[in-house]
Amino acid sequence: MASRVLSGRYELLEKIGDGGMAVVYKGKDKLLNRFIAVKILRPEFTKDATFVENFKRESQAAAGLSHPNIVGVYDVGREGNINYIVMELIEGDTLNKIIEREAPMDYRKVIDISKQVASALRIAHKNKIIHRDVKPHNIMITNDGVVKLADFGIARAVNDATLSTGSKIVGSVHYFSPEQARGNYVDERSDIYSLGIVMYEMLTGKVPFDGDNPVTVALKHINEEIVPPIELEPGIPPALNRCVMKATNKFQTNRYANADELIEDLDNISFVTNVAGPGLFENTDIEEKRKKRKQEIEKDIEEVVQARERENKRKKRKIIAITAAILIIVGAFAGGYAAWKMGMFSPTKAAPDLLDCTLDEAMAKAQEQGFKIKQGKDVYSSEYAEGRVCIQDPEPGTEVPKESTITINLSKGNKEGLVPSVLGMQKDDVEAYLQSYGYELGNVKTITSPEKAGMVLEQSPVAGSTLDKESSVDIIVSDGKGTEKGTVPSVTRMSLEDAKKAIKSAGFVVGNITYDWDASIGKGYVIYQQYQANSQLDKGTAIDLQVSSGPEPEPEPAPAPGGEGGDQNNGG
Repeated sequence: MASRVLSGRYELLEKIGDGGMAVVYKGKDKLLNRFIAVKILRPEFTKDATFVENFKRESQAAAGLSHPNIVGVYDVGREGNINYIVMELIEGDTLNKIIEREAPMDYRKVIDISKQVASALRIAHKNKIIHRDVKPHNIMITNDGVVKLADFGIARAVNDATLSTGSKIVGSVHYFSPEQARGNYVDERSDIYSLGIVMYEMLTGKVPFDGDNPVTVALKHINEEIVPPIELEPGIPPALNRCVMKATNKFQTNRYANADELIEDLDNISFVTNVAGPGLFENTDIEEKRKKRKQEIEKDIEEVVQARERENKRKKRKIIAITAAILIIVGAFAGGYAAWKMGMFSPTKAAPDLLDCTLDEAMAKAQEQGFKIKQGKDVYSSEYAEGRVCIQDPEPGTEVPKESTITINLSKGNKEGLVPSVLGMQKDDVEAYLQSYGYELGNVKTITSPEKAGMVLEQSPVAGSTLDKESSVDIIVSDGKGTEKGTVPSVTRMSLEDAKKAIKSAGFVVGNITYDWDASIGKGYVIYQQYQANSQLDKGTAIDLQVSSGPEPEPEPAPAPGGEGGDQNNGG
C-alpha cells in the first residue's frame, strides 16, 4: 500500500499503526505540503454498507471538532474499495505504551493526563458526540506532553456494526461501562466511566476487571465491585482514589454528571496536593512517627478541601443573592412602569424552555416558574435522546397566561436504528435483548443442527441493518439434534496443497491419499475425489483423494547382444 497516492493528493509513505479495524499510514498531503496520518478501513469492514456509511457519517461529525486535546480530522474519502480518514500526524507515544513502561504512574502525571482527556470529552459532549471507546490505545501523548484523544465518532460505528463479526476490537471491553456491556443507552457519563478505568490503570498498572474472554470481562463490569486503587497502591491520595471510584460507579446517576465536574474535582485535588508538598503520598516504611505525621497531614488536607468547598458554596450563594436582588429591583421597576403604562400588571408570562430536559427536570423547572406539566404520548426523535423532552406546547418563550399547563412529549429515541446481533444467544434471552434496542421478536424457526438447542443460528434482518424501531427481527434456532451439513468442494485438477485447504475450509477432513500415473494431469495434482462436488455431507467427514504421479515412465530397453558382462565401448 505504501507509495500509493489516494485521490491524487495523499501519498502513503510508511505503515505506522495496525489495529483491529484499520491500518494507519504516515503520509504527505501533496496539495498543502504537510505530513499527515491516513487511517484506512480494513477490507472485511468495507463489505458492510451500513458500517461504511456510519464510519463516514461519524467521521465527518468528528471532523467538526477543533481542540488542542483532540486529534484533528482533515478529510474523509473513498477511492475504489478503500475508505480512509486523513488526520493530524502525532509525533509521540500511545498511552498504553507509556503505561507498560511507567505504571504505576506518578499521581500528578495521572491528574494532568486525565484533565486533558476530560477537556477533549467536554468539547465532544457539547457537540453531542459520545466517544464510546475511550481507552489508552486511543490516547496519544506528544513529545512535548500534550494529550491527544483519537477516533472520535468512529467508535459508534464500530460499537454497533461489528458485534457479529467476531470483532477484533474486543480489547475495548476492559474499558466498557456497565450500560455498554448491557447494550443499553449510553451518554457522556459512559465516557467518564471509561476514563475512570484508564485512570485506574495508570495509577495501578492494571485494569480492575480481566478474564479469559470478553463476555467474562463484560459481566464483571456489570456485577462485580471495583477494588479501590488505593488498596493496590497505598501512595495514591485519598481524594484521587475517591475521584476514580466516583467516575467508575456502576450507576450513571452516581458518576460525575459531565466532564466539567470531573475537571473541577481534579483541579481541587491538584491544588491540595501541591499545597501539601510532592513527597506526601509516596510509599514509605519509616518508623511510626512519620506514619502518624502523614495521617495528620492528610487530615489537614481534608480540612483544606472542605474549606475550599464551603468557600465556593458561599461565593455561589452570594452571587445568587446579589443576582436575585438585582432581578427583584429591575423586575419591580419594570413591573411598576408597565402597570403605570397599562393600568394593570401583565397576566402573561414566557413559557420556559423544557427541551432536552428529563421528565423530572422539566417538572421541577416548570414548577419553579409557576407552570404545570402535562405529559403527552412519547414520540420518536432523531434530535433528542431517549427520555428527553423533544416537543413542548406552547413553545419556549411564548407568552402564555400565568399558571398555564405545558404539554410535553418525551423522545423514544431515533425511529431508525441499527439491528443488534443476536447470533449465538439463547432463544429465551433474545426477546428482552431486542426490546432493549426497541425491536420485537418475530418468527422463530427451528432447524436440525449440532449446535446447542435454542442457540440462534441466523437472524433477519442481519446485524447492523437499518430498521425502524418496534419492527420485528426473525430468528432461526438449533434443535440440538442434528449434524451440520457441508457442501463438498470441487478439488480435481487442483494441486494437492490447494485441495487440502479447500476441503478443510469447507468443514471436512482429508482422508487417504493414493497416487497413480496419469499423463493428462500434471504431477502433484488431484485426479479423483471420493465424493462428488457440490454434494451434501456431514461436516467432519473424511474425503479420500487420488493424486497424479505424472506420465508413466517408458520401459527399460532390452540388454544388448553379448550378455550382461560385455563392455560396449571396449567391444566386450
